[in-house]
Amino acid sequence: GGTTVYFEENPVKENAKAYDSNKIEKPNIYAPLKEIKTDFLEKNRGCYSTSTPQSRSKSRYQSSTEKQSQPLAKNDGESQNGFHKVWTLLLVLLIIVPLLYVLWSGFRDAASSRRDAEILQEFRARMKKVKNTYQSQDPNLWKRAHALLEKRLNASHVHLEPAILLLTAGQEAEKALRCLSNEIADAFASSQNAAAIRINGVDKAVLDSDAVKLEVDTELSSGFSKGKKVAVVHRFESLPAGSTLIFYKYCDHENAAFKDVALLLTVLLDEQSLRKSLTFQEVEEKVRDFLWAKFTGSDVPSSYNGMDTDKLSGLWSRISHLVLPVWPEKGLPLEGCT
Repeated sequence: GGTTVYFEENPVKENAKAYDSNKIEKPNIYAPLKEIKTDFLEKNRGCYSTSTPQSRSKSRYQSSTEKQSQPLAKNDGESQNGFHKVWTLLLVLLIIVPLLYVLWSGFRDAASSRRDAEILQEFRARMKKVKNTYQSQDPNLWKRAHALLEKRLNASHVHLEPAILLLTAGQEAEKALRCLSNEIADAFASSQNAAAIRINGVDKAVLDSDAVKLEVDTELSSGFSKGKKVAVVHRFESLPAGSTLIFYKYCDHENAAFKDVALLLTVLLDEQSLRKSLTFQEVEEKVRDFLWAKFTGSDVPSSYNGMDTDKLSGLWSRISHLVLPVWPEKGLPLEGCT
């Protein structure tokens, strides 16, 4: 037969086949790289940790700065909180203080009004008893005296001048004049838990004018300063003429030494009686003319400090706020006053 041909296989192909058959894995070059990178980072980290003293100092400075900034921020917060607390406190005070003042004023006004009502009630009760004793007097005397004195008893009103009441009578009503003026003064004073000052002009009639002026000034000033609320000057016309100028000080319309008091002056006329038909205006004119003759007559010694027409005119304008007549009264005790 046939001819058999044998071909020698190529060694290269055999090697390729062997390589394919054995399936040799390629080496992984990335794993060593990762390990190298890790080692490198660790070494660098060590280097940073063992860096120069300057870098370490800088690191510590940054750390300390951060630590210091924290307290500063905390202090700023505390100061802001304190500022807000102060303003809150001020706001509360601005609200509370006026409110307390309003409440206190209300309580004070209420207490003052209650006190005024009690004083007026007491005064009216006392004056009612006086009126029942002196039943012969003109009804207008009680009405006008009440109006003048009650206004002075009202503490809620501002008092710019004292209350001045001048009572006058003829010779036949001398006792009624003295007793009634005392009773009215006592009613006014006792309603305020006070006492009355009493000055008798007859007792000082023959004394030196300047000495009497000083005595009257001392009695009035001392009494009013100690809380007395009313003064009765009996027989005003008997005082030495010059001494009466001291009443400028106590009866002035604007500059009186004491404004929350009352003064009752009595004038006993020379004539025996006053006609009940006289009007109050006519009674006032009669008293004025009588004092003019008494204090500026030719027998009255004149001096720089003495009385003259101009001075008397000024005095009269101050003491003649209300001039009321007093009539004789039956049933009064022989000695003293009820």
